[in-house]
Amino acid sequence: MFSKQLTETIREYPDFPKKGILFRDIMPILQNPDLFSELISEMSSSNLLKECEAIISIDARGFIFGSAIALLSKKPMLVARKIGKLPGDLITEKYLLEYGSNELAIQKEPLNLYDNFVIVDDLLATGGTVKCIENLLARKNKKVLGLLVVIELVELLGKSKFKFPVESILKF
Repeated sequence: MFSKQLTETIREYPDFPKKGILFRDIMPILQNPDLFSELISEMSSSNLLKECEAIISIDARGFIFGSAIALLSKKPMLVARKIGKLPGDLITEKYLLEYGSNELAIQKEPLNLYDNFVIVDDLLATGGTVKCIENLLARKNKKVLGLLVVIELVELLGKSKFKFPVESILKF
């Protein structure tokens, strides 16, 4: 019932942000506090979180889910943000995504405090963004223990890029 309600709540926008892409919008979940709470409880119960020292959430929708999961699981949260959005001493990495390229940054100071991370995001598509974070962390001898996402787009094979576990609430 939970998965069905989640699926029915997600809106689909064909040809966004460009022709040929079907955008699955998770924002309507946020307008349903009971459904959002159930989703966060489900994600926060992941065994992946038991072994990690901290969560890294991805700009921007990943912050919504990551912060709620961090709060419920009592784990510190770091953020991976697009260039120009974080102050201080940063470590950066460029990456390709399904419709362009970008660069992410993580602040060095909080990154130095932890060694093992779970990445949290709203969606796994081609895996380029998560691979970027994995590469960034590897440069600092840090480890990704797993990935938690709301939606996995199975046909894009993003999961195949990783040796760590991927847990998704919904698969399309």
